[in-house]
Amino acid sequence: MSLPSSSTTTPAERGQCQAIDLIQKIHRIDDYWQPRVVAEMNDYQFKVVKVHGEFQWHVHAETDETFIVLEGELHIHHRASLSDEGVIVLRAGQMAVVPKGVEHRPSAQAEVKMLLVEPRGVVNTGDGAPGVRTVENDQWI
Repeated sequence: MSLPSSSTTTPAERGQCQAIDLIQKIHRIDDYWQPRVVAEMNDYQFKVVKVHGEFQWHVHAETDETFIVLEGELHIHHRASLSDEGVIVLRAGQMAVVPKGVEHRPSAQAEVKMLLVEPRGVVNTGDGAPGVRTVENDQWI
């Protein structure tokens, strides 16, 4: 059972005991930086998203965030302070975990398709004020 991307209702099966075609799900997303839930495990959600361009700097004070690149090349700029900045470069088949409390900004020069793993209820733009790219939680596709 698949629900429209605008739904905030959790499917009864939560994406369990079934094969999920991640790329097919991503093709159903219209815009960049609009993560959609495809499955849940305990209190964690698996979200697919396609991205292009730069996201905003943000931090998740209470949780780590996992990025798994399916197609393309993602850059995750991160900083523990203004004088301590680095970048993680991920290509298809690679993943990285950004620890809680680390400010970061994903970017992609071309379209990237990826899977995010994070606890239910995490706001994609982090702990700051909501912005133009803030997405409502629990949108299933």
